[in-house]
Amino acid sequence: MKLTWRVEALQLALIAAMFACAALAWPHVPDRIPIHWNLQGEVDGYGGRLVGLLLVPLLTLGIYLLLVVLPRFDPGYANYRSFARAYNAIRVSIVAFMAVAHAAMVLVALGYQVDVTAVISVGLGLLFIVLGRFMGELRPNWFVGVRTPWTLSSQLSWDKTHRLAGWLFLVIGLTMIALGIARTGWMLVVTLSLSGACLVWLIVYSYLVYRSDPPPHVTRRHFAR
Repeated sequence: MKLTWRVEALQLALIAAMFACAALAWPHVPDRIPIHWNLQGEVDGYGGRLVGLLLVPLLTLGIYLLLVVLPRFDPGYANYRSFARAYNAIRVSIVAFMAVAHAAMVLVALGYQVDVTAVISVGLGLLFIVLGRFMGELRPNWFVGVRTPWTLSSQLSWDKTHRLAGWLFLVIGLTMIALGIARTGWMLVVTLSLSGACLVWLIVYSYLVYRSDPPPHVTRRHFAR
């Protein structure tokens, strides 16, 4: 998969902005700043400046580098060219979500009133919607998408499972946005239950589709395109 300067520049700019915000905020925040919030939006964990300001940017940089190099270790590397747009959109969306979460944390550290729990819930919801939008464009690989023994062994199972995943991710995303806005105490229970049910159904569905299309020697044929 060929990297494009426009896509990489956008992600690197967001990561650089996160480090810049941390540097600018560093002298203006107390020694102990909020780093964790409960479902009611109340602070229930504190940390030093290093953790509170730099952990998320460093984690984001690590995720960015991992997603850049990971395809090169994939036996299905050639397939990445066919879904480069989807893969790039997913990478940008993840970095953007991390940047928004970090911005909310920095604002709280500076003394602003920000509901970080709601911001993260809505941000995750938007991320799931983006993931759902591009799920159907993913092609067989070992690292991205719904990877079960059956999706990796049948083109039909891969295609139909990822189309279904797109719709389920959309439902999860909209639910997380609604729960983040409503700030209900059932937010975690509903989100985990819905996500778990969707995951189980995707696994079962991939097997059911595979049963109608079990090609012989599929692994070699599947990735030799």
